[in-house]
Amino acid sequence: MSARRLGVEQIDLYLVHWPEGGATRAWAGLERARERGLARSIGVSNFSAADLDAVIAATAIPPAVNQVEFNPQHYRRALLDACGRHHVAAEAYSPFGTGRYVADTTVAKIARQAGRTPAQVLLRWCLQHGLIVIAKSTHRARIHENAQIFGFALSAEDMAELDALDQTAGTDRALESTWW
Repeated sequence: MSARRLGVEQIDLYLVHWPEGGATRAWAGLERARERGLARSIGVSNFSAADLDAVIAATAIPPAVNQVEFNPQHYRRALLDACGRHHVAAEAYSPFGTGRYVADTTVAKIARQAGRTPAQVLLRWCLQHGLIVIAKSTHRARIHENAQIFGFALSAEDMAELDALDQTAGTDRALESTWW
């Protein structure tokens, strides 16, 4: 298991990515890892609403987390709703769209109006939608800046304007197309 290679006794959160071969194919192994104390929590990444339904119907331990790309351009409302229905925490990876969305004109306008950076606006958008968010940066100043998102809130109008950037039509799928 990965814990041995990492030199730790327990992994906080162990995820199965990409439900290749079916949503439940690897889940029994994750359940065993949790039952044996090797993983504190287990979850999934890039699972659609149908994949979540399948895992929850067929297993004893539901996923704690579904890690999916969420940002205003990838606002998968139906998938977020499915996570909520199943009490699975939705975790947003790539909130900046690997940097592409920091330069978006709508995001930049809202950031100027709020006196914040575009990155802070994108992170705050995630929080206000109830998402756990993972922001990647290798720059100390940006890491510090990204942590300064709790002292403000986006207005309902700002949230609606950002929500309107969605390019997924609010899908319940985690990916627009699979790679496998």
